[in-house]
Amino acid sequence: MSHRDRVARALASAFLAGEWNAAGLRARAERVFDLDATWLELPIAAALSAFPEPPRDARDSLARLLVPLLDDARLLLAPPVLPRVRRWLVDEPASGARRWPVPRLATSSELATWLGVTSSQLDWFADPRGTAARSTRPTLQHYRYAWIAKSRGGHRLLEIPRSRLKAMQRKILTEILDVIPPHDAVHGFRRGRSALGHATQHAGRAVVIRMDLEEFFPSTPTGRVYGLFRAAGYPETVARLLTWLTTHRTPPAALRDMPRGNQPASDGSHALEASERWRSLRRLASRHLPQGAPTSPALANLCAFRLDRRLESLAVHAGARYSRYADDLAFSGDEPFAHGAARLVERAHAVIVDEGYRPNTRKTRVMRTGSRQELMGLSINVRPNVARTDYDQLKAVLTNCVRHGPSTQNRDAHEQFRAHLEGRAAWISFVNPLRGPRLHALLAAIDWSR
Repeated sequence: MSHRDRVARALASAFLAGEWNAAGLRARAERVFDLDATWLELPIAAALSAFPEPPRDARDSLARLLVPLLDDARLLLAPPVLPRVRRWLVDEPASGARRWPVPRLATSSELATWLGVTSSQLDWFADPRGTAARSTRPTLQHYRYAWIAKSRGGHRLLEIPRSRLKAMQRKILTEILDVIPPHDAVHGFRRGRSALGHATQHAGRAVVIRMDLEEFFPSTPTGRVYGLFRAAGYPETVARLLTWLTTHRTPPAALRDMPRGNQPASDGSHALEASERWRSLRRLASRHLPQGAPTSPALANLCAFRLDRRLESLAVHAGARYSRYADDLAFSGDEPFAHGAARLVERAHAVIVDEGYRPNTRKTRVMRTGSRQELMGLSINVRPNVARTDYDQLKAVLTNCVRHGPSTQNRDAHEQFRAHLEGRAAWISFVNPLRGPRLHALLAAIDWSR
């Protein structure tokens, strides 16, 4: 920290340690330096002008305001050198206005107690300097890593927090994030909403537009995460710690393990694959929402609130509906909207980029009634339904499991093959209850010991 930054921080703390008026600020400044504070009249006036009320939850912002003003103030000194800080006056931080019923946490000590750790342990888990992320010893890292192939090419990194950090993240999720409402257009990772509800919004419409966000979690700007915790009323120090606890930098060793290939030939050239790979590695190397942390889905939804609001406004203006399930965006409308569908796609892409995300243009689809309209793997031309081919394929697999044993049908080497089949059957039953009994009867007839 430079001497100028140290002086600014000392002043900010002193300014907030008493009455918020010119006389009080000047008196406390004189105590900090053992020096007449006439030279600080400009910073004092600027602080009072910028903050009509004492910003007790934003001491760092006050310090940043004072830094450039100190250069002008020191010219009134002889010699024009900033004096030494003789003593620190400690202010009492306070939470800001609470927009939602979240826990009151005014200091890092209160946050540590709330999370059930010591202050030093809190700093270790938050890892503000990236010490754990740079460590080559897995036992010192807070996450485990696994690269998995995407169904349509490329790879995704699962970053799974270890048990103690995961427990803290679950507490943050249940007691802070779950009480902050996302935009009403959101259907993914939200209690009482589902992929079926997302698809139902757009069933039986003349035209359906499907879009996709590229790497939704890693692309969520970390500044938005911090801004969300500040909007919840937490002081800057607490908001930063909460941000560090829920975001992560992937260590170089895990990035080097990123597999190559698995890019469908129809998706384009090797140059396209290399470009996407470079963007993915760049996002993971900086702080991001880790895919695997329990807080990431809720944070991604909440941080996309302004994106959802702008896209919904765009849809309403075009006479359409809008909803989002995780990184899948959908618009739909009747015949009048169909004529302007291409224009909406262009404008929606511009909004997505402006909000700090990147549209995966290869997955953008404009689907009209004369073709198959599909959303979340469901056919929605009339009403949401599982494709007949998907149902027949699963029924055939279950029938062969009954006849020849389940080991003969696990061609994709699922580690939990039984759970995989039960999940597929449950999903089809949820979408179309009439098809459920036949599938569950076949499941019950399978001898899993074979």
